[in-house]
Amino acid sequence: MANVFEFIAEARVGVGSASAKAVRRQGKVPAVIYGGSASPLMLVLDHNEVVKHLAHEAVYSHVLDVMVDGAAEKAVLKHIQRHPAKPQILHMDFMRVDESHKLKVHVPLHFVNEAVCVGVKKGGVVTHTMTDVEVICMPSVLPEFIEVDLAAIDIGETIHLSDLVLPAGVELPALAHGSEHNHPVAQVVKTRGAEESV
Repeated sequence: MANVFEFIAEARVGVGSASAKAVRRQGKVPAVIYGGSASPLMLVLDHNEVVKHLAHEAVYSHVLDVMVDGAAEKAVLKHIQRHPAKPQILHMDFMRVDESHKLKVHVPLHFVNEAVCVGVKKGGVVTHTMTDVEVICMPSVLPEFIEVDLAAIDIGETIHLSDLVLPAGVELPALAHGSEHNHPVAQVVKTRGAEESV
């Protein structure tokens, strides 16, 4: 696969659940691309190729090239519907990206320095309350992930959304709604063993 951020698709004629089931029986993934000034477009992608792409975490927070019958459309992956029991992708939603407008998308959190964390050294355990966070930014500065440094966190301390170090031009929309939306991201909690040794 030459480019993990390039999805090859074909326009799909049929709509509705019967059409989607027929597509899946052929080993394909039904999808839709929407947004911008153009009309929504039904797509078909190769299931095996999609699975290879989705193995890369960065695909979920990157501006992608969706090649529709040879023409490129800039888009982000907005939603994936997975089969509850099988390793199968049932449907994908792509949202067109306008390079001149901000977009809202979820970005993964990467937790670093857990092994050298102050609280962990004292016998505490790190608990993660979030694995990703919603950001607003221009497509050109969309980060693949946001790093969360745990090194200085002690037992009983919490990292909140407002503590995250964001790249220039990246905002957290949750914080615009007031302090009650400053949710915890990770904390170091005391374990029973740590309590006994204190």
